[in-house]
Amino acid sequence: MLPVCPSSRSVPIVGDKMKNHPLELFAHCPVCGSALFVENDEKSKRCAECSFVYYLNPSSAYVAFIIDGLGRLLVERRGREPALGTLDLPGGFADIGETAEEGLAREVKEETGLVVTSAQYLFSVPNTYLYSGFSIPTLDMFFLCEVADGAMLQAGDDASDCFWMPLDEIKVEDFGLHSIREGLRRYIKILFDINGK
Repeated sequence: MLPVCPSSRSVPIVGDKMKNHPLELFAHCPVCGSALFVENDEKSKRCAECSFVYYLNPSSAYVAFIIDGLGRLLVERRGREPALGTLDLPGGFADIGETAEEGLAREVKEETGLVVTSAQYLFSVPNTYLYSGFSIPTLDMFFLCEVADGAMLQAGDDASDCFWMPLDEIKVEDFGLHSIREGLRRYIKILFDINGK
């Protein structure tokens, strides 16, 4: 049985500030090719020739908290940059046409070999993800998941390793990505609020 998550509205939003705004990389209008593709506001550019407006919205990403029958958290070691070699949680980016639950299940299967049987949304964390030198704004959605058989663990895709870690051994600073560290802090607080320890 998944514990009920208290409202996250009282939790302050924490995110990295973008050092270079991604819209700076778009010099030409993607519709007509004009170089008169100028800043419209902080999240959009407008073409002075064809009036096309491009809004830079965050990409959706999913993260899974999976706890086994012994109360251990499923943890991965990152096999790729950014943060190569640091700890991580199963998850990844949304694909076009899938629901959040489908995308989460797909990512967990790709990275761990496990089949998600249920997923409960907990909270989200705004983030930036550096990919090929490009800072992608993301909205990382965290879910508490149950899986069919935790013994069938097999690392794949972005994960070089995956293993179960006792919750009292979790060191947030060992996780390489900002949103994962923030998500772990929030999840640990939820567990503390529910269990009183």
